[in-house]
Amino acid sequence: METLDLYIGGEFAPATGGRTFERANPVTDTVVTRAAAATEEDASRAVEAAAAAFAEWSATPPSQRRRTMLAAADALTRKTDAIVAAMKEETGATEGWARFNCMLASEMLIEAAGLVTQIKGEIVPSNRPGTTAYAVRQPAGVVLAMAPWNAPVILGVRAIATPLACGNTVVMKTSELCPRTHALIVEAVAEAGFPAGTLNAISNAPDDAHAIVETVIAHPAVRRVNFTGSTRVGRIIAESCGRHLKPALLELGGKAPMIVLEDADLDAAVAAAGFAAYMNQGQICMSTERIIVVDAVADAFVEKLAAKVESLTAGDPDKAEHPLGAMIGAAAADRVRGLIEDATQKGAKLIAGGGEGVLLNAAALDRVTPQMRLYSEESFGPVAAVIRAADADEAVRIANDSDFGLAAAVFGRDTTRAMAIARRVESGICHVNGPTVHDEAQMPFGGVKQSGHGRFGGIWGVHEFTDLRWITVQDGDLHYPI
Repeated sequence: METLDLYIGGEFAPATGGRTFERANPVTDTVVTRAAAATEEDASRAVEAAAAAFAEWSATPPSQRRRTMLAAADALTRKTDAIVAAMKEETGATEGWARFNCMLASEMLIEAAGLVTQIKGEIVPSNRPGTTAYAVRQPAGVVLAMAPWNAPVILGVRAIATPLACGNTVVMKTSELCPRTHALIVEAVAEAGFPAGTLNAISNAPDDAHAIVETVIAHPAVRRVNFTGSTRVGRIIAESCGRHLKPALLELGGKAPMIVLEDADLDAAVAAAGFAAYMNQGQICMSTERIIVVDAVADAFVEKLAAKVESLTAGDPDKAEHPLGAMIGAAAADRVRGLIEDATQKGAKLIAGGGEGVLLNAAALDRVTPQMRLYSEESFGPVAAVIRAADADEAVRIANDSDFGLAAAVFGRDTTRAMAIARRVESGICHVNGPTVHDEAQMPFGGVKQSGHGRFGGIWGVHEFTDLRWITVQDGDLHYPI
């Protein structure tokens, strides 16, 4: 089996001492990838290569940066089939989810290419005569980018695209659960013609993750950090960034609510829930985990939802016979089963669901209450909780009764009223009459509360990955008090 190398300073090379780690297929448990296991020394070399490349890349004209970003988008598209195969083997993803990842990731690179001329400043009126004051945005420096396994191409590309477009150089720490998938992104960027050291990538054994990340964050050349993943790990990264005074963009966990009002189109709401709760086996940060239904339509909604959920079965993604694929691993599947068991023991009704091993069919439980773990814990799996509310006000209260605040949705035919309710929901993203799972490259993407802070996407991403400077030009006869 070929070993995937590190990518440092424009060259692919093994880790120090030839250290490697392996990733197994979650369905078959057979090893499918062997990758270099970076040492702290390797991590430092990657940062130093990025720092050495910063002067050239940050000074590269916007037109050249745009062409290079577009070349990366084309290269990524050419690798779609290889990426699909890697995602199936490493993460148990379905082909549809893998191809959607490649499509949106390519769009993200194209969108980032368009940002190169949007890194603008302004002239600010000064109280000092003869002074011209500029507010100027400039590349920050070396960016540490960390992306997870669940949407590996979308989130892997998102982690690096805007930083590169802004003129920064990047060290990407790939996920231990999908090193081959992330390596294919790196290969696409390498083929696009970026100067050596502009993008560097390190893979690491799971047990080494903390030391590797701490080493990179502590390095003086690193000026920005972005991380997408669990709130638990995000808190650790935030603490490290705080100690070293490094700004961090964090997109973390979610417990997305979908409010179904009494005037909602129930068929549309069920279709949205079926997609947003169970796409990629519910392993999406925006997944609908709580369906909050007003009592007046709850029975009718649950009947329709049960029929939809029953149709969403899981199977080996290689056979492409089922709409759902595999969970990322046995522990994740066991956690979902534990949430279902806890809820049913405490009075919830399982209206559909089941499955063995890592192949879990979609599940939904009615009459979930705050006493059940499923009410508050992020499940990150193919299970949704139906929570009944007396009215719209109680539905909003329940939606906000969460530590998380990433995505949300409100369904109701009276869109003015639904929009008013959406404004009351504590989340970074909310869709009226649309699913909680939705992403576009140009939109401000991020959460509130324990779902993180900062925003990816469009001009908002530019603000995250540039430094805002005040520069003045002063002329005339200046007078000083001493």
